[in-house]
Amino acid sequence: MDPSTKLVFDPPLLRVYDDGRVERFYGTEATLPGSDAVTRVASKDVVVDSATGVFVRFYIPDHLLTAEHKKVPILVYFHGGGFVVGSAVSPAYHRYLNSVASKAGVLAVSVSYRLVLEHPLPTAYEDLWAASGAADPWLSDHGDTRHVFLAGDSGGANIVHNIAIMAGARGGLPSGVSLEGLILLHPVFSGEEPLDGESIETREMMEKLWALISPQSTEAPSLQNLACRKLLVCSAEGDYRARARATAYYQAVKESGWRGSMEWLESVGEEHVFFLHKPECEESLALMDRLVAFLGED
Repeated sequence: MDPSTKLVFDPPLLRVYDDGRVERFYGTEATLPGSDAVTRVASKDVVVDSATGVFVRFYIPDHLLTAEHKKVPILVYFHGGGFVVGSAVSPAYHRYLNSVASKAGVLAVSVSYRLVLEHPLPTAYEDLWAASGAADPWLSDHGDTRHVFLAGDSGGANIVHNIAIMAGARGGLPSGVSLEGLILLHPVFSGEEPLDGESIETREMMEKLWALISPQSTEAPSLQNLACRKLLVCSAEGDYRARARATAYYQAVKESGWRGSMEWLESVGEEHVFFLHKPECEESLALMDRLVAFLGED
């Protein structure tokens, strides 16, 4: 390394240098798609934009592949990692999406969006529009485009919110897709004013990181523009990173005049995105039950 190169940002998950180089220490593992004998879910990768490398991983219960004319809701998922690290095909997300597809009986689509810092926001938001153009028999034969849900955790939940806002401004998602609901799991947001319950360490890190994530941030549009009919916001009692702003977000949507239905779920005694690392604990199972119910409600 050139001795004149200096660190611009050095949090636990990555290092950023003033020459633009990025070193990531988290989310670099990948799991291959295939058939899962436990969940009885099949998965495969489909490239949707060869120029950018954006691809999606489909997850579908085995029995749907042999069921003619059977269409199920589509769940489009965005992984977490603060926009800067993580992978849609990491072991934790592969396991989680297998489980969701199996228990909810949906076609899950995990989006491998482009990461900041090489691609500052709103690139990740725009990658959904590329992903919506995925052409595959699993999607056309078994996906019900009238019942599409967006979900994500941590930074991925922020992406979900912003896509719904963009869809509202643009008159909906591409190709006439109907956006039914949003699931925000431990969403990460930033803001100019500190909030009660927000740790000083978290705020200081987010202020530094946000300047790199979105160097051209603009005023947030009205929450009334959320382009869906229902919203589920989930938090955790011990989530010092995101709980305060997740609570504030839920309250702000509630007071905005948005006409959709809203649900709140807080997992007792747990921390940020615990369900990815402890899928069999009591609170993870309760959270999964709530997601399955939300996806299945008319």
